[in-house]
Amino acid sequence: MKFPITILEKISSYLLTEKTRVGKRLSSIKAQDPFSDPDRLIDNAASDTEAKEEASHERMEALEKELRRHMMEIEEALKRVKKGTYGKCLSCGKMIDTDRLAIKPTALYCVSCEKKREK
Repeated sequence: MKFPITILEKISSYLLTEKTRVGKRLSSIKAQDPFSDPDRLIDNAASDTEAKEEASHERMEALEKELRRHMMEIEEALKRVKKGTYGKCLSCGKMIDTDRLAIKPTALYCVSCEKKREK
C-alpha cells in the first residue's frame, strides 16, 4: 500500500519547508557561536568571560548537532517520498501509522519496531 500522490506532494512540501527552516536555524546557530569570531583568539578576556564563551560554544555545538541530525532525517524522508517507500517501516515493511507520521513525518519505524529498537 502507498500514499496517494496528493498526500505525498503535501508531505514533500512540508518536508521542504522544514528543511529550509532548519537550514536557517543552523546558520543562525553558527553566527551565535562565540567561537566563530576570529577576533576571539587575540582577545584577552577574563576567565569568567572565557568560561561563559566555552559553555555557550558547547551549547551551540549541541544544538547544531541536533539540527544536523534532523536535517539528515528530513533528507532521508524526502528520498523515501521520491522512491515511493515513504511511510513503510524499515524493519517490518508494514505501513507506519498515519498518526505517528503526523507527529514525526521523518519516522523510519512503526511504533512496535521502534519499541524493539529502543530495548
